[in-house]
Amino acid sequence: MSLSLTVDGARWRTHLLDVAAALPGLVPVAKGNGYGFGLGRLARRAQWLHERAVAGDTGSAGTPLDPGVADTLAVGTYEELGEVASRFDGDLLVLTPWRPFGAALDVLEHERLGRRVIHTLGRLEDVEDLLTRRPDARVVLERSTTMLRHGFSARDLWEASAALRRHPAARLEGVALHLPLAQGDHFSQVNRLLTDVVGADLPGAADGHAGAHRVWVSHLTDSELGRLRHDWPDLTFRPRTGTRLWLGDRDALRVRAHVLDVHPLERGDVYGYRGRTAPRSGHLLVVSGGTAHGIGLEAPTGSLDLRGRAGTLARGGLDALGLVRSPFSIDGTQRLFAEPPHMQASMLFVPTGSRVPAVGDTVDVRVRFTTTSFDEVVIEG
Repeated sequence: MSLSLTVDGARWRTHLLDVAAALPGLVPVAKGNGYGFGLGRLARRAQWLHERAVAGDTGSAGTPLDPGVADTLAVGTYEELGEVASRFDGDLLVLTPWRPFGAALDVLEHERLGRRVIHTLGRLEDVEDLLTRRPDARVVLERSTTMLRHGFSARDLWEASAALRRHPAARLEGVALHLPLAQGDHFSQVNRLLTDVVGADLPGAADGHAGAHRVWVSHLTDSELGRLRHDWPDLTFRPRTGTRLWLGDRDALRVRAHVLDVHPLERGDVYGYRGRTAPRSGHLLVVSGGTAHGIGLEAPTGSLDLRGRAGTLARGGLDALGLVRSPFSIDGTQRLFAEPPHMQASMLFVPTGSRVPAVGDTVDVRVRFTTTSFDEVVIEG
């Protein structure tokens, strides 16, 4: 009686190895709800991936894994460290920039964990604050991109570099670039930003210190990474990847919900919390999965193209009529919500003439993994 994610284990593991083979220096990302898998499970799988890389495993095409693959795991926030630290042995990069409050301060008090954590810095005041509190902190300096979310300007990156020189015990682990998801070639932007990185005269750059030549990047294509490695041979690129790694082979993942109850309906019958009436005869299906799981909750897409706007208008029109397509499918057809989903279950309308599943059967569900909580995750094989 649950909303379940079933994983074809052999196929998923092959996919993980193939991504790792294609991305030397891969840094897995485990944040939020763990892309539906849970943070703990992803931390254990990242550990497995690193062990496979060290052992000399290859992808399905025979490409060997870089031994540095998954030696670092990236999390979104300091609060997530507790769920992954005991399940992954390597370094832990926190993507959210350090701020002098909350869990970011608590980590500084843990000696063993503190040695493993790499802090992201994006403001000049935080450089001094963090290194005053923990002089031997490991840090990544984030250079602002067209995302304009976090990071230093070119001038501030130079000043942050100078601040690090005043704290010789600090360990610079590189510079981070977080690129937007929008399609298009990021190569020219990254080239420009890398000029700023080199011009910042980072501590240790002249002496060949590895951290001064390390660049952590997100949302670059394989082609862009290849061109950057060719044009900047003195730099080491560490691609941070979450969605492509964990969710890149959707055919290895299947989400299903149990049918909990079935009720015949005649036109005009009243049902549900809101006392709706059936528009025509059919059946009312009660299935597992509701708002508590993330069903029926949708993040705004902000699509600007004509197709996206047309889809938004069409959905709005159906919603006004009380006809909203659900993510639940029966025999390949998405069924309508009979009413808005409940906390742990949803009600679907199946019209007369369509096959009606029995109680205990399962139906397929199309979900957004990053906003869905599953009752169980089953790895098969």
